[in-house]
Amino acid sequence: MARIDLLHRLAIQTAEREHANLRRRLRVVEHAEGPWLESNGRRLLGFCGNDYLGLAQHPQLIAAFKRVADDEGVGSTSAHLICGHRREHAMLEDALAEWTGRERALLFSTGYMANLGVMQALLARGDLCMQDKLNHACLLDGARLADAELKRYPHADVDAAARQLASRPGVATLLATDGVFSMDGDVAPLGRLAALCAREHATLMVDDAHGLGVLGADGAGSVAAAGLGQREVPVLMATLGKALGCSGAFVAGSAALIDGLVQFARPYVYTTAMPPALAAAACAAVGLARRDGWRREKLQSLIARFRAGAAQLGLPLMNSPSAIQPLLLGDAQAALDAAQALEQRGLLVTAIRPPTVPSGQARLRITLSAAHEEEYVDQLLDALAGLPKPAPAGSLV
Repeated sequence: MARIDLLHRLAIQTAEREHANLRRRLRVVEHAEGPWLESNGRRLLGFCGNDYLGLAQHPQLIAAFKRVADDEGVGSTSAHLICGHRREHAMLEDALAEWTGRERALLFSTGYMANLGVMQALLARGDLCMQDKLNHACLLDGARLADAELKRYPHADVDAAARQLASRPGVATLLATDGVFSMDGDVAPLGRLAALCAREHATLMVDDAHGLGVLGADGAGSVAAAGLGQREVPVLMATLGKALGCSGAFVAGSAALIDGLVQFARPYVYTTAMPPALAAAACAAVGLARRDGWRREKLQSLIARFRAGAAQLGLPLMNSPSAIQPLLLGDAQAALDAAQALEQRGLLVTAIRPPTVPSGQARLRITLSAAHEEEYVDQLLDALAGLPKPAPAGSLV
């Protein structure tokens, strides 16, 4: 029997996505200036990035990066455990642990690697990993990498999660959830999940990639905003590439957790450390995110303005209090057409289609930033008002 040609099979799968209007394509951005982007020779106002606090081009971050790059060069040259762990990494870890109220923090090169590393270190074959059905892909992949049993409860359904836990008594269990869901923008019921885990002796892990910097009194994230600490949420992951405007990620928790990850988290042990200049920039971002409460206040004001305007227009926004404001259109082609119509008006908004979101739930993923102004939001609303009205859909305001 002839052996399957893997590249040919991949080409067929890609063609199938093309036929279904689901093929992903790269866009080259030639220049960025705050929310303004230049692409294909056009200047576009972006509503699709994750720079929620408008820090990505802040002069203090740029200065910190340049200072350390001038002194230390660019690359760290090694994994943390060889000779790549620099003073700037240690300072950033201390700042993140203090900000999030944890004993220690550990840096990873990406959020994907952080979640893979945590689950691969904590879980083993025969363990149970329970996850919200709308969790980010890296949490799902982490459970599979660890060879644990993966059970997914309906989105934000704590009662269903409780039933699943009760069906597997005595099994070592990690319950993992996004803090703020990246495609729907809603916040997980963290208080109820923490109570469930305490009652059932399960370990709770929160991926707060989209909550850190945005939620909580000083931006410490969705866990802090829910009034929970290290005891209730022993494993906290968040990224540096969204509200902090940099790149990378960290895991924060007890000293025992971090010591264990240093020993057993393979994506940490076997990866070159992030550039020390990048760690210095992220440390500057932490300080700004904590001190500049006006950035969160402005962002919340823009969110309220957008949602009020969308309600007046009868737009099918999903029920999100965060900077992520999904406009549910249902059909993949409808989402693509809407994105292209907005681009003709000088606005860049990404169409999100299956398999990133469930079938029939294609959408425009609109994101707001403290770098936006009120007139930018009004410009977006005016453009959205001119789009064809979508068919009625569920899960709306």
